Amino acid sequence: MLERLNEAMARIEQDLQGEVDVKLLARIAGTSEYHLRRLFSALAGIPLSEYIRRRKLTKAASEVLSGQDSLLDIAVRWGYGSNEAFARAFKAMHEVGPHEARVQKKPLQSQQILTFRLTVEGSTSMEYRIVEKDAFQVVGRGTRVPLVHLGMNPAIVEFVKGIGMPTLERMKALSDGEPNGLLAITSNQEGVEEGDHLDYFQGVVTSKPAPEDMETMTVPKNTWAVFRSEGPYPETIQYMWRDIYTQWFPSNSYQSVEGPSLLQTQINGDTATAELWIPVTS
Repeated sequence: MLERLNEAMARIEQDLQGEVDVKLLARIAGTSEYHLRRLFSALAGIPLSEYIRRRKLTKAASEVLSGQDSLLDIAVRWGYGSNEAFARAFKAMHEVGPHEARVQKKPLQSQQILTFRLTVEGSTSMEYRIVEKDAFQVVGRGTRVPLVHLGMNPAIVEFVKGIGMPTLERMKALSDGEPNGLLAITSNQEGVEEGDHLDYFQGVVTSKPAPEDMETMTVPKNTWAVFRSEGPYPETIQYMWRDIYTQWFPSNSYQSVEGPSLLQTQINGDTATAELWIPVTS
């Protein structure tokens, strides 16, 4: 898969001056657009759209410094409709405007072309199983929160605290399906950068009707990759997400698909045992 992913990276370079078609990149990589975006972000550490933007601005910077074309010509060539829009984007990456960069020969940033290589570590194994599951109902409460990569998510902590233990205990009593117990369910994530927002739902799988003070979510029929991990809390859970996309997906024939992810966690002091359900297709 990494070879096909590198073919997609080469296609980006071919299409930089025009419109980079992410659907075409996904076909070259042999995957879906959704999975390509998630996989790229996990491997590269930045969103695919940001990488493309930075590559365009890297190319544009060399033309700015050469002084052969007007700044407006360069702006239009790289997809910007005005000098102002180009100057804002240029300064956001290079920390200096294009006119100042040209006149004062300021040092600029460069986004190198990414190439993906497989590194075999062999130090860890990942416990997983594949589950086919019909549509099911989840009952609980939901909100929208910003993404936090490492450490506790303050918005989630405050949301769960606001639900209160009596209500959480009533939720637990409703649980009668797999995965069992209280679940943290995330969906509709707008991006992978710190601060990007996603839907968060605290609830249980149940066949029982929802109480008046709770909401109902229907999870569609899916194939699920189910991962289990144990270690320090919350790092173990966040590292599990990272390892799934950087190690497990590139080594297996499955791809992630759009849909909610389900996390069941048991915490004992500073240690957590976690089971994470991710919708996939083969």
